[in-house]
Amino acid sequence: MSALEHKRALLVGVGGLGSPAAIVLARAGVGVIGVADDDTVDPSNLHRQILFDDRDVGQSKVDVAATEILRWAADAGNTRTRVVTHRTRLLPQNARDIVRGYDVVLEGSDNFATKFMTADACAIEGVAVVHGSAVRWHGTALAVGPAGRPCYRCLFEDVPREHSPNCAEAGVMGPVVGVVAALQADLALRSLRGDEVGGELVTFDGLTDAHRRRRIASRTDCPLCGARSIQSIDPSRYAAQSCDAIA
Repeated sequence: MSALEHKRALLVGVGGLGSPAAIVLARAGVGVIGVADDDTVDPSNLHRQILFDDRDVGQSKVDVAATEILRWAADAGNTRTRVVTHRTRLLPQNARDIVRGYDVVLEGSDNFATKFMTADACAIEGVAVVHGSAVRWHGTALAVGPAGRPCYRCLFEDVPREHSPNCAEAGVMGPVVGVVAALQADLALRSLRGDEVGGELVTFDGLTDAHRRRRIASRTDCPLCGARSIQSIDPSRYAAQSCDAIA
C-alpha cells in the first residue's frame, strides 16, 4: 500500500498548470485529489491544458478533469484514488473551508488576488501549498510548508496595486507550463512524503532550458508568517485584482 494512498491534494485550477499536475498526482497514487475551478473548456485552452481535447469544449472543467484523473489513476493501477470536485474558484467566503480538508494545495491560478488569498488561507489553516506561475518563457514554483514560514508573502509581499499582465494577456508557451506543473507536482509529492521542502523556489527559463533551485529566506516583518497580522480572509485585502482567472 502506498503511503500516498492516505494523502489529500487540492488543485486550485485545472488549467495549464493544474492539468499536467493532476496527471502526476493520479499516477503517483494520491488517495484524494480535489479540483476547484468554475470555468468551462475553451478551444484556446487546448494547447496547454492537456486534460482536455476538442470533445470537451463547453463542458465543465472539473467534471471532465474528474473523469480524466480517474482514468490516469486506473491506468497506473491506482484504483482507490478518489476525486472531489469543487465547482467554484477560491473566494474569500470559501477559501479556508476548502483548503482545510487537504494535506497540500497546488495553486495554479492566473491572478495575484487568488494567489495571495490561497497563500493566506493555507497559512491560517496550517496546510502546505505549492504555488506555480508561468508567463511567456519564464516559470516558477514555490513550496510553502504547513508551518507557513517562509511563505509567498516573504517573496512577493502583497497584491500589486498596479495592473500586472497575466498569461492570457502576455502569452504563455505550453511546454513551459508543463515543466512548471511537473516541478509543482514534484514539490507537492515530496511534501506529502514528509520531505522538508518549505521555502524551496525553482525557476525555469524556457528559452535556455535552464532551471535554478534555491531556498528563500523568511522575513521577520512578513505580515503572514512573521508579524502575523493576517489572521483572517478579508475580501478588501485582495480587491486590487479580481479572483476570476485560472491558468
